[in-house]
Amino acid sequence: MAYILAAIILGAISMTRAEGDLKIEPGKQLPQKVVLKDVGKSDSTEANIRFLLFVPKNYKAEGEKWPLMLFLHGSGESSDADLDLVKVHGPPKIVESKPDFPFVLVSPQAPTKHEIGGAWKPEELMPLIDHVASKLNIDPDRIYVTGLSMGGYGTWRLAATYADRFAAAIPICGGGDAEKYAKPLSKVPIWAFHGGKDPVVPIKGTQDIVDAVKAEHGDIDFTVYPEAGHDSWTETYNNPKVYEWLLAHHRNSK
Repeated sequence: MAYILAAIILGAISMTRAEGDLKIEPGKQLPQKVVLKDVGKSDSTEANIRFLLFVPKNYKAEGEKWPLMLFLHGSGESSDADLDLVKVHGPPKIVESKPDFPFVLVSPQAPTKHEIGGAWKPEELMPLIDHVASKLNIDPDRIYVTGLSMGGYGTWRLAATYADRFAAAIPICGGGDAEKYAKPLSKVPIWAFHGGKDPVVPIKGTQDIVDAVKAEHGDIDFTVYPEAGHDSWTETYNNPKVYEWLLAHHRNSK
């Protein structure tokens, strides 16, 4: 028993912790910052995460719990100083004029220096989600992730790493390790999107993962815009059915 308790204590000590208060104003998107402590499996490291946080205008701290959406931007919106760049595309752009957007929206910003495929680190993103969820009135069974381009890569990777945490995922014009991701992703409802003439991220990046997840009998749909180039996100995020699809999925109903 003493050994088990010691293991539990040691495990708790090694877990990533997030520190920082949240500023919220219902119907508005505000800049935020948290500090993650003990990031990584072996070395104790620290990470500063800058992000935008939106809560719907009808948000209440008590009563009905709210769905949370994590949005991961593309490489062009990376910065060490200008957080407003995150508002250029997707949900962070939409909520600027839609205070009734039906999700609590968390939109972190990647630093300037990174590798496209590894810019979004699951070991940082999941603690960020947990930190926000611990501070706000969030439904743990309605947590979603979506992203475009570099953020599409990040969406595949995060959903594969924490398949048990997400109700659904929408990766757009990304890619990743199809063989490695297939089995865990088969446990997450996914709707993927890609432009048929994408010159930046070849459609094969999405197609390979979709085929691999299908081989594992996963719940996955794939929409191809035949004439679209790299921008397959504008049409996707402007489609109300995308948000209806997300909200129809609950983690405990899979």
